[in-house]
Amino acid sequence: MRHRHHRYRLGRVTAHRLALVRNLLVALFRHERITTTETKAKAVRPVAGRVVTLAKHESLHARRQALAMVPDSEVVARLFDTIAARFSDRHGGYTRIIKNGVRRGDAAPLVFLELVDRVDTPADKGKGKDKGDRKGKAPKDRAQAAGQGKKKKEKAAASA
Repeated sequence: MRHRHHRYRLGRVTAHRLALVRNLLVALFRHERITTTETKAKAVRPVAGRVVTLAKHESLHARRQALAMVPDSEVVARLFDTIAARFSDRHGGYTRIIKNGVRRGDAAPLVFLELVDRVDTPADKGKGKDKGDRKGKAPKDRAQAAGQGKKKKEKAAASA
């Protein structure tokens, strides 16, 4: 029996699961916000917390340990320089999970996994508005073409 042997297996073998977590960590620390499934986010969250705690130590040994988990030297440099400084007075709880609906193909629950004191960029603020604004509106050229078609039909009906 597997009592008290819980771990997020994610339907993968160990090496594939470790590679997935490392890639998600790189994306999280590079962009500070990623969209993924809820289970993957819950699997990555404790590892991300450990890496941020390592970055707060600011030693060569900690940097090498972080490089073992986050295999991108640019991301590790950013992690140690900027992200660790932002979290210097915080004791854990570096990430948050925000629900984001379901995936269209298989209805898997999607979430945003983001760093807690993430700085919003102007590009992020404009996202999501385009779809709602355009819905139901026809492009001007189609509307004009439709209007001209009605006028032609009215002229043909009037002459007949």
